[in-house]
Amino acid sequence: MSEVNKDKKVITISREYGSGGRIIGKKLAEKLGVPYYDRDTINDRISEESGFAKEMFSGAEQKAKNSFLYSLASAMGSGEAGPESLSLNERLFLAQFDAIRKIAEEGSCVIVGRCADYILRGLPYATNIFIYAEEEDKIRRAVEVYGDSEDQVRKIMRAADKSRANYYAYHTGRKWGEHVNFNLCIDSGYLEVDDIVDLIIEYTNRQIWRKTTIDEE
Repeated sequence: MSEVNKDKKVITISREYGSGGRIIGKKLAEKLGVPYYDRDTINDRISEESGFAKEMFSGAEQKAKNSFLYSLASAMGSGEAGPESLSLNERLFLAQFDAIRKIAEEGSCVIVGRCADYILRGLPYATNIFIYAEEEDKIRRAVEVYGDSEDQVRKIMRAADKSRANYYAYHTGRKWGEHVNFNLCIDSGYLEVDDIVDLIIEYTNRQIWRKTTIDEE
């Protein structure tokens, strides 16, 4: 295997709703001067490259809120062999898989969500971060920063995290948010956003790189 390029930083951020992970990801990308990708930008790219309508992605997101419905929809292929036998949800995920791998190959970047930690597992220049927080800290941020209703914030939070957990578990076979899937887990309730950004950058600067690849798993 060739020498690892330590100047290349591909950072994935998974996060609980209300933890500020998306805000952290955007500020991190800005400070590093690298491209930022999230659900919308990745879906736009997939739509352009694969021809899937953007509405298809929102449908899959809605089904993921119910693990049974998502699993059922994902299992409904044509019954034939080959790519054409895959369900729409599975084809969308494969398109997402390919898009994220291409994005990582293109250079340094920050990717929020989209199972990117799993998709880029084993790549020697990928650093996987999980952002979480205590419930009261998440509620406060969701209300004050996201603009969620105080009456509905807990419901919104549970639905969002359930959707992420269902989607992640189905496509990866892993438990969403489990610490062993990440290089660094951060409680965002105890640090300012800018300090978290600096902490992640410092971690990647000091990180011990391992010569592993996906193909070796």
